[in-house]
Amino acid sequence: MDYAIQVTNLKKTYKVKQKEKGLIGSMKSFIHPMYKEIDAVDNISFSVTPGEVIAFLGPNGAGKSTTIKMLTGILYPNQGYCKVWGLDPSKHRKKLAYHIGTVFGQKEQLWMHLTPYDNFQFFAAVYDMKKEEANQRIQELIEVFELEEFVNTPVRNLSLGQRIRCEIVTSLIHHPDILFLDEPTIGLDPVVKENIRSLIKKMNKEFHTTIFLTSHDIGDIEKLCKRIIIVNHGKIVLDDSMEEIKYHYLHKKILEVKLKEEMELSHIPGVTVIKSKGANLKLELDTNVTTVGEVMNQIDTNNLIDINISNIPLEQIITQIYKRGDES
Repeated sequence: MDYAIQVTNLKKTYKVKQKEKGLIGSMKSFIHPMYKEIDAVDNISFSVTPGEVIAFLGPNGAGKSTTIKMLTGILYPNQGYCKVWGLDPSKHRKKLAYHIGTVFGQKEQLWMHLTPYDNFQFFAAVYDMKKEEANQRIQELIEVFELEEFVNTPVRNLSLGQRIRCEIVTSLIHHPDILFLDEPTIGLDPVVKENIRSLIKKMNKEFHTTIFLTSHDIGDIEKLCKRIIIVNHGKIVLDDSMEEIKYHYLHKKILEVKLKEEMELSHIPGVTVIKSKGANLKLELDTNVTTVGEVMNQIDTNNLIDINISNIPLEQIITQIYKRGDES
């Protein structure tokens, strides 16, 4: 198997009804409705290797959900093709279901009145697993994901974090090769988010599961993914490793300077004052123009109380890339 996912010139177009202004226009529209075509996914190509953990990002309406629906066989493309674990989703959706798992943070797949254990047994039966194999697999997952305390408690009585853990286990019952995660940590508190991220890492490491993640949570992306694909207006605007993205975009630094007395630093080339409050300054420094050392040389050390140097947040970097997609 060369690729877990292979997408070539994939395109999905929707017809959207247009509204005409004015009473006469509205009547015409009712009798002879006018439509315009929108390219939700516009000629994209990419591939994912087995065992890879990839972030598929974009602002709302960028084409993420449409792409995932084509990869899972829910929607058919207008042009191009995709293969998931060597199968064409539009032709072999049922067969593909045995190779993929899905977890949607805002959509429940568990039966709320059943216990997690009963849910696991139910889904094992859906995937035609033999009883002995199912029992062994369920026990393995219960231990790996530490569900012993609540595996026999009805799902309706579980916390959101516990339910998400059970959702992930449910998606893994049938040994899927690829897991599609859509906002898996949405609505969770920081501690539970970290637990879910640890479980996803463990799942990838122990089962070599390919992870295809969409999330608006920067923590998910930064802590789980080594590669990022960013889409905007249906097109791929960036496909690169996390390492390369940071290398190319982190030429800017944030300097937070606390001084005894006020001083002017905005005259230094490559330095932008983001915030100024008395003797406290927050500066953005472009290291392509000047260095941290050169800025420090402009500050009297006797006037310096404290300084903190940090990188531009990943969230800001991704926003800049989104804007680049808007301009293209």
